Amino acid sequence: MSSLVFARSLLAAALALGACAETASSDSTGTYIDDSAITAKVKMEILKDDALKVMQIDVTTQDNVVQLSGFVDSSRMVSHAGAVARQVSGVRSVRNNLIVK
Repeated sequence: MSSLVFARSLLAAALALGACAETASSDSTGTYIDDSAITAKVKMEILKDDALKVMQIDVTTQDNVVQLSGFVDSSRMVSHAGAVARQVSGVRSVRNNLIVK
């Protein structure tokens, strides 16, 4: 499966699951869906990036703040992943908790 097809499938699955999931009482449904869409977009951009094609990066979003966690091979990848996430439309800020393995 090509990475573009995989990324599109990942985006569709994230949006479908996000629309059905329960939200915290302080979050509106619209905010939760927006956060799910941002998460899917960031994941897709990371997978499309030749320098970051790793499955060990986890992405979560709350109130348009993206959190990156997991493991990468170098400190350069840590900063690059943060830069990629910041460029996604709708991202207010990025908490980069990636660890170099």
